[in-house]
Amino acid sequence: MVNTIKLYQPLLRAAMKLAGVRPRKIEIEPGTVMNFWAPTRPQNNNKNKNAVVFLHGFVGDGMMTWQFQVLALARKYAVYVPDLLFFGGSATGDSRRTVDFQADCVAKGLAALGLRRCTLVGFSYGGMVAFKLAESRPDLVESVVATCTVPALTESISKESLEKLGFPTWPEVLMPNSVDGVKKMFEVGSHKLPRIPNRVFKDFLEVMFDYRKERAELLEALVIPDKGFTLPEYSQKVHLVCGEDDKIFSVEVVKDIKEKLGNKATLECIEKAGHLAIMERPFVYNKCLKRILASIYDKKSNEFSHE
Repeated sequence: MVNTIKLYQPLLRAAMKLAGVRPRKIEIEPGTVMNFWAPTRPQNNNKNKNAVVFLHGFVGDGMMTWQFQVLALARKYAVYVPDLLFFGGSATGDSRRTVDFQADCVAKGLAALGLRRCTLVGFSYGGMVAFKLAESRPDLVESVVATCTVPALTESISKESLEKLGFPTWPEVLMPNSVDGVKKMFEVGSHKLPRIPNRVFKDFLEVMFDYRKERAELLEALVIPDKGFTLPEYSQKVHLVCGEDDKIFSVEVVKDIKEKLGNKATLECIEKAGHLAIMERPFVYNKCLKRILASIYDKKSNEFSHE
């Protein structure tokens, strides 16, 4: 029987190409290759388009995660969607598994594509990579849209989240090895999981969990000690977006981050949405995202027009 995910993937690739983005393999350094979905036209032909880079979470690759957003935004913005290392078409022989290394590779890949300035839209794990890029590369990052995420997964946040979810470790949540495990993962991520045939969960399990050893190492490196961590003073505006029923990073956790960031941050909550808000309520999320991007770029255009 045909795997439904494998059947869908070429259709999705065709839709993305029609939307004006195509995959590009970029050698970041010897032994490290990242796949980027990037505008079909070179960056110097997209001078009138502001760049938006989408960074995916820990389940699914870039295009499976951000398909609804790419289709909604590719006409107005120059859209870039990398597959982070050990997802999709990206991998490395390097032993480093930190968020810092992921961020550095993304920055080098974007530079190779000719991108000099962008807004980062990060979801969950990708949001942590976005925060790290904002900290380390203020010259590259115009602003950050942090969706259902935190700046860093500290031991205290990790412990609180896992206890609420009823799991001892993150691999048991995010790297299931059974159909029931996949279903539970989506239940945890959703406000209300619709009725989905078990066959779809089985097909997802067969396709979306490559590089299990390396991904487990990514999760191990992701959790950092509370001691010694202080929230960086970002030079950029940070737009926090969360699902009202996020069971992984609760509204209370995100509100605490907003308070610590002060005037540098805004916060929007999406009703009837969980951690997977971007997929659960894509049209509501897209409306929110378009409004945020307009606040970043339309205001800037007006300022230039009055100079």
